[in-house]
Amino acid sequence: MLGLLFVAALFLVGCAAGPNVLAHSAGAGGSIAGFWLGLWHGFICPVTFIISLFSDKVHFYEVHNNGGWYNFGFVLGACMIFGGGGKSACRKKSSAQS
Repeated sequence: MLGLLFVAALFLVGCAAGPNVLAHSAGAGGSIAGFWLGLWHGFICPVTFIISLFSDKVHFYEVHNNGGWYNFGFVLGACMIFGGGGKSACRKKSSAQS
């Protein structure tokens, strides 16, 4: 049992994200992606992901970013495009409940 727990913990730790060593450094164009570019990348992430499967020139995520604000913009944009769970908060009443 202890061995199984150890293997499970090792598996979960292996899936953890590592540090982005390119954060806060300029890319090939000389710019660092910020909040607004992260928001845009979040909006277009479904299309970008599909294209990135077939092309080595298109990437899903900009590694040359400013850190937390880019990440926040990316997640916010992805939530907006996928609905973000807001629809479940405003359920319509059915006529059977009246």
